Order: sequence, then C-alpha cells, then structure tokens
Amino acid sequence: MIYVLAALVPPLGLLFNGQPFAAIFNVVVCVTCLLLGIIFPILWLVPSAHAVIAVHMKREQRMHREVVDAIRRHGPPPGFQR
Repeated sequence: MIYVLAALVPPLGLLFNGQPFAAIFNVVVCVTCLLLGIIFPILWLVPSAHAVIAVHMKREQRMHREVVDAIRRHGPPPGFQR
C-alpha cells in the first residue's frame, strides 16, 4: 500500500514511511520536474520514481536491521561457517 501512495502522491508516501527529509527533497523535485515537464513530459515520473526507490531502500534497511538484531540475540544460524 505504501508503494501505491509513494507512486501517486510521492511526498505523502515518504512522510508516512518515516522519511521527512526525503519528503522535503521530493517536494523540491516535484516543483522542478513540473516546471521542466512542460518541455520534457517524461520528467513528471521522476518524483514518483524517487519516492518508490526511497521507500524500498528504507524497508530493506529495516529488514536487514531486524535480521542483524535477531542474530545478535540468538546467535548465528546452524551450519554458519566463518
């Protein structure tokens, strides 16, 4: 659901994902791309692409952090070789 929100309303999707600075940057990108999009309409997709990529990276970071915390609490999985 957050990906749909990030694609349709990029700054709001970033805010709901807990990324306020990325949302502010995305507003600047939105304004710039809307102005330049008059000449190059493909630029209208840039803010949405930025938001979707930022949401995905944040979710991957959270998942990685959860795995690392689980390994620290419970030790490495069986058969783990160093």
